[in-house]
Amino acid sequence: MSDTAARIAELEMRMTHQDKVISDLNEVVLAQWRRIESLERQLARINEEMQALESGPVPVDRPPHY
Repeated sequence: MSDTAARIAELEMRMTHQDKVISDLNEVVLAQWRRIESLERQLARINEEMQALESGPVPVDRPPHY
C-alpha cells in the first residue's frame, strides 16, 4: 500500500469513528433535551399549584367518616 493510500485509509477510519461519536453525542443531547422539557413542564405545574395555595386559604374538608 502506498503512503498516500495508507493516509487515506487512516483518514477514512478516523472519519468513521468521528461520525459514530457525533451520532452518540447527538443521542445524548436529544435525551437531555427531552428531560429538560419534562422538568420544565413539571416546574410550571408546581408553580401553578404554589400560586393557587398562596392565593387563598386551604379548604379543610371533613373526612368521610364524620
